[in-house]
Formats: sequence, C-alpha cells, structure tokens
Amino acid sequence: MGEKAERTKEAILWEAGRLFAEKGFKEVTMSDICERTGLSRGGLYRYYSGTGQIFSEILSRQYTVSERLERRESARVILEDMLRNLEEEILEKDRSLSLAIYEYASLGNEELFVCLNQRARKRWVSLIEYGMETGEFRQVDPEQVSDVILYYYQGLRMWSRVLPFDRKTAKRYGDTVRQLLGG
Repeated sequence: MGEKAERTKEAILWEAGRLFAEKGFKEVTMSDICERTGLSRGGLYRYYSGTGQIFSEILSRQYTVSERLERRESARVILEDMLRNLEEEILEKDRSLSLAIYEYASLGNEELFVCLNQRARKRWVSLIEYGMETGEFRQVDPEQVSDVILYYYQGLRMWSRVLPFDRKTAKRYGDTVRQLLGG
C-alpha cells in the first residue's frame, strides 16, 4: 500500500475512533465515517467493508512495549509513558471507547475482546517482569498486579462515561500503579 493510501487509512481510523467514542458502536454508520473523513462511499469501501472491520482494527492497535523492552529502555520510563496516556484517557470522556466496546462485544464479538485482554495482560506482565529483572520494580506477582492495573483502568474508563473524573482521580490511578510496583 502506498504512502497516500496509508495516510488515508490512518485518517479513517482516527476519525472513526472519534465517532465511536462520541456515539458508541451501534450508532456509527459508514455514511457517518464518509461525512467525517470527506471520502466517498466507494473511497471508504476501498479500505473497509464495514464499521465492524474498522472498529476491530482500531481495537487491535494497542500500545506496544515489546520493541522498547528489546531496546532495553528503562522500565520506569516505559511505565510513565503508559500511565500518562492512560491518565489522559481517563480524563477525556470523548476519547473513551468503553461504550462502543461493550456494544460491540454484545453483538457476539466476545472472542476479539478475550484476545485483546490477553494481549494487554501480556504487555503488562512483560513490562513488570522486565522492571523486576532490571531492579526498577519490586518483586510482585506480575499476573496479579497486571489484573489490578487492567481492571482498575477499565472500571474508570467505563464510569467516566457517566461520572466526571478530575485530574486527581486520574493521578490516583497512576499513583496506585506506581505503589504496586514500588515507586
């Protein structure tokens, strides 16, 4: 795929992600995405067959840490980058895909979420194990701590749809993670 096609695809994913965050999964149509991106229906269908395919790709693009671990970056620096992103997402209701995720899962797409959860858990476990290996994190049960990190975050994200969270709440999430890992 050429550079222009890649940029178009990225624009589709960005704008569709914003729409899904605003409206949920069930309310977004291909026409909505065409309108938001300025693409014709044919132009959009050149890249994606439907909203499910677009949403699935958005969810499949997760923050990766494996390359950073291979480069032997500081576990603390990686953690801080991840927490900064997560704290911002907690504060920005408009960036929350929580409602869309639950709607999409309720349509029989649970397997995708099992896979995404496993990857997120693996990402956290890898980072925690690496941080313990380098001495940057204290010795903990990586799977137990990754569950706390993931499900605390998911709870905040879901509740952010109905409760206004302030910076203090988002910071407490990050502080809790730091405490769990010894920092």
